[in-house]
Amino acid sequence: MALSAIEIYQHLPKTNCGDCGVPTCLAFAMKLAQKQASLDECPHIGEEAAAALDSAAAPPMATITIGDSSKALKLGGETVLFRHEERFHHPCGIAIEVSSDLPADEVTAKAKEINELEYERVGDMYGVDLVAVRDAGNGSFGEAARVAAEAGDLPLILMSDDPSAMGAALEAVGSGKPLIYAATAGNIQEMAALAKEHSCPLAIRAEGLEELASLSGQALEAGVEDLVLDAGAREAGQVLQNETAIRRAALNKKVRELGFPTIAFPVGDSVVEKSLQACNCIAKYAGIVVVDFTDAVGILPMLTTRLNIYTDPQRPPQVPPGVHEIGEPGPDSPVLCTTNFSLTYYIVEGDVSASKVPVWVVVVDTEGTSVLTAWAAEDFTAETIAAAIESSGIEEKVNHKNIVIPGGVAVLSGKTEEESGWNVIVGPRESSGIPSFFRQQGFS
Repeated sequence: MALSAIEIYQHLPKTNCGDCGVPTCLAFAMKLAQKQASLDECPHIGEEAAAALDSAAAPPMATITIGDSSKALKLGGETVLFRHEERFHHPCGIAIEVSSDLPADEVTAKAKEINELEYERVGDMYGVDLVAVRDAGNGSFGEAARVAAEAGDLPLILMSDDPSAMGAALEAVGSGKPLIYAATAGNIQEMAALAKEHSCPLAIRAEGLEELASLSGQALEAGVEDLVLDAGAREAGQVLQNETAIRRAALNKKVRELGFPTIAFPVGDSVVEKSLQACNCIAKYAGIVVVDFTDAVGILPMLTTRLNIYTDPQRPPQVPPGVHEIGEPGPDSPVLCTTNFSLTYYIVEGDVSASKVPVWVVVVDTEGTSVLTAWAAEDFTAETIAAAIESSGIEEKVNHKNIVIPGGVAVLSGKTEEESGWNVIVGPRESSGIPSFFRQQGFS
């Protein structure tokens, strides 16, 4: 478990010098315990104390890296079972399979498609993370791995139980630090030797948790420290049980052999069924999910689930406060006001875009909360709106002083007029009403 503030404080110099930015060592210890500061912010910490704190603070689940490009994927390093306790650190990797029985040009085309698979969500671009090349046993595994590696920057998972085929594929891709999948009871020594020789992470596939721990221990004894675990189940209920058991064993019981990220292979009779199982795996607690489709109907739910699960609950996604443009607004364009919660802003943006009316949007810094939540917390008030209007410079961009506030906070209209000197127009309660509201107001 994580160290308490008092346990951390025992290792600090106790000088209360304030050089770390807070007035006392105890206050600094409290920030460290809450993951709001890092140890290197204390300039007076001794080497022995730093080593003790680093060792004690090391996560019970190892962090591993797949790939060596700018798109290398980090997995593991998790410290909690439930994200509200702190947060989840490294988002689940999404991999898509390519079979080696495809002609080389089709492998290239499929790998390029996977590399370019991206979607926009609340202002950011999201895509898959890995290309998984599966050995079809036709002798072309190495060539398929090579052309897949050359098709883009995404890291690879090389999937074969044959050590000789795996060795040939590793030679074919050269550097790149792919994930070797998989070491089993029948090939553990050979696969561990390949992982060590090529400095690659190694995935272990077993038949149940007991065998998984045994094989993991053998890999560790062989000198392979970067492992990914697969307990072998494919049925959804058993996968969920295994994933939960592995996470609990690693975090609560400190079982070193199970202190690694996992890999899951969702199955089903349709893309939708596989995607649903993949979403379950992303939530609890897979480090990688591997699917065999590129259909948006299956990929988008997975990306959205991952975004929701791995967003820090204590730091919601935000857009920068200030003035934003939707369309190409001019001096006569309407001015709207909303909060800087990303989901709120991009819903408003979508509904404004649907109206085809270019607008200015004054975004108030509410630390990433929605309109009603911010109003209840007194972060979205007449005073904060007036301050945002003044600091944004919107008065220099328009030749009027009319601003539309959300209908849900109509109660703020009079006070906002007093504070800002602007004429406040109460808009619709829901942003879906913006197009009709604009028509009623005569905006075009």
